[in-house]
Amino acid sequence: MSEFTRLPDLALRTLGGSVVAASDESFAEKESLIRPGHPGFRAETFGAKGQVYDGWETRRRREPGHDWALVRLGLPGVIRGVVIDTAWFKGNYPPHASVEAAAVEGYPAPAELLAAEWTEIVPRSDLKGDAEHFFEVADERRYTHVRLNMFPDGGIARLRVHGEVRPDLSLYEGLGLDLAALENGALVTGCSDEFYSSPNNVIAPGLARHQAEGWETARRRDGGNDWLTIRLAGTGVVKLAEIDTRNLLFNAPGWVSLTGVDASGEEFELLPKTRLQPDTPHRFRIEDARPATHVRVDIHPDGGLARVRLHGLLV
Repeated sequence: MSEFTRLPDLALRTLGGSVVAASDESFAEKESLIRPGHPGFRAETFGAKGQVYDGWETRRRREPGHDWALVRLGLPGVIRGVVIDTAWFKGNYPPHASVEAAAVEGYPAPAELLAAEWTEIVPRSDLKGDAEHFFEVADERRYTHVRLNMFPDGGIARLRVHGEVRPDLSLYEGLGLDLAALENGALVTGCSDEFYSSPNNVIAPGLARHQAEGWETARRRDGGNDWLTIRLAGTGVVKLAEIDTRNLLFNAPGWVSLTGVDASGEEFELLPKTRLQPDTPHRFRIEDARPATHVRVDIHPDGGLARVRLHGLLV
């Protein structure tokens, strides 16, 4: 596994990604490429199109060319690495694949995307069957879409596009926004413990459907407390904090506190140590805050949070 996989998967379906078109999906649907979780498989489960696969699979090509799929990133950004996973495809995987990226603003149709200017970010590379393949990307440009090419045909279970979110925040000029939202460019940059789940879950879009979609730590036995640090979408003033313990019934923290960090690195209190309840969305007004670039969330002593929202104004 590569270090870039700790960054968000910009293409993930639950973060707004979509497979908008593919050259072929005769055996297995293209939408599987960006599903969350590891691909599953049950042997000898045959449908009208053959063995059922949790992935994207095309027919055997009898003419020149190769198959491709167009993916709209749910969160546009700078791509740091790509994972191409051929899990369970053993005799029907493509021997080679490449990935291209494009920046197309607005809401383009598939035909407009095909005519766009594409940049190769992963050159044509060898693949193995039933394996994850990790490719680092060295490109500082912001992209909105990727195209997965496989040569000539076959099946790929998952495509992961890890990177740093770069949204267009000009849409919020003069308006308030969630300064801690992943989709607005925030990122968890430090965390004391992520034993059960990723801390970036707490700033993901939407509501957590179960406790695994939040952040949960191991049980502490040392008298300390757990914490995470959020780099805000931009320098801003936090006006309202939402601390959501939804789905956390017997493993919610007892208390929470919030500390702001300004551009010089100086810390200041946003929310003193405050009691929390299990399975509850909490909302706290923040008074007399000053501009912050980061916010540290301390949970006492341990446990989990479903979501953290920090509503405020960019400055």
